[in-house]
Formats: sequence, structure tokens, C-alpha cells
Amino acid sequence: MELVIGNKNYSSWSLRPWLLLTHFDIDFEETRIALRQPRSHEFLAERSPSSKVPVLIDSELIVWESLAICEYISETYLNNNGWPQHSNDKAVARAYASEIHADFQALRSELPQNCRATRKVKLSEQAKHEINRVDGMWQDALNRHEGRFLFGDFSIADCMFAPVASRFTTYGIEVSDTSQAYIERVLTLPSMQRWLEAAIAEPEVIAAFEVGTDRD
Repeated sequence: MELVIGNKNYSSWSLRPWLLLTHFDIDFEETRIALRQPRSHEFLAERSPSSKVPVLIDSELIVWESLAICEYISETYLNNNGWPQHSNDKAVARAYASEIHADFQALRSELPQNCRATRKVKLSEQAKHEINRVDGMWQDALNRHEGRFLFGDFSIADCMFAPVASRFTTYGIEVSDTSQAYIERVLTLPSMQRWLEAAIAEPEVIAAFEVGTDRD
């Protein structure tokens, strides 16, 4: 099984399925294609129907979207344990994953993933609203469930929000104590530490994602 990803420093969509595979110690081959380089589109077109990352290639199957890849991994390799086991929790976890997948456009554009930076930015009112929404979602899930993660045990929902945890750290976003403790748990996962260490070591710089000014 092969997972094609982009730059670890910048590609939030790549992080999500990579984290699920790595956290659960599922064997896979990683292929990294540096984005926005002279031949990036050519290399992506050879592997991805959408010419975007991530892409999972498992024998004859090709899946080219983060949440769909996570769903496939859960069903095929985790006996559906990528989601909470209680049906109500599973339904809400899917809603969490779908919301972060489809919404939060201001947060995405104003706080691009940049794992190796420590920056400050001026936020729009919409971005502030979306940050408060994430903070509230995290608090609600964490207060309702025992365990270290949103729905108790680590799940696809945590994978979907891991890039947000990284973004909030990069830009010094203030959240509730409950959410800050959750961010720290996500970022100190051994699998997440592997991603962050590799991101820091990458040589490429994509100017469009280098927003904000350095924090003192």
C-alpha cells in the first residue's frame, strides 16, 4: 500500500491519513511529492486522478481524498475501529470530521499549515468566529467523553483536527485550557512527532504559505 503525500510542512490534507496509518502502525510506503515545484503537477498527474494529494494506492484501488482514505483504512485495516464504537458517538464524530473537512475557509486561508514556524497574524472576524467554533467543539467532545482524545480513544476525528492543532500552535492562537491540553496531547503523539520532525527538516519553502510575522 502506498500513500502519496505533499510537503509535510505545508500539506494539512496529507497529514490526516498519514497520521491514521502511522498511529495504528499499518504498513505502507510513503511517496512525498514536493508541491509547487517545476514538475510537481507532472508527478502528481501520474498518481492522482485529481492531481492533488493525498492519494492512497492499494493494489488496483486508488483513493484520492483524505476523509475517504481514512474511511477505507478504518474499514479495511482497522475492523472499523477508526471511529468510536458507540453508534451515537460514531455519528457525532463523523459530523465533526465532515465539518472540518468542508468548512472553516477563513481559518484555512489565514492560518495555513506551517509546522516549523512560530508566527502571529491579524485575524478577520470570520476567522475568530471559526476558531471559537473549533474551541467549542473540542470542549464539548472532551467534556462528554473519558479518555485523552475527542471521543475517548484516538479516532479519525482526531486525525481530521490534527492540522488545526498544529496551526493553533504555529500562530499562538489562544483557546480554552481544555482545548490547549488536547492540542498538547495531539502534538506529542509519537506519530505526530515523527511528522513534525520531518516537516522541520524539509528544504522547500512555499512563499504563499509563509504568512504572518515572527513571534518574539
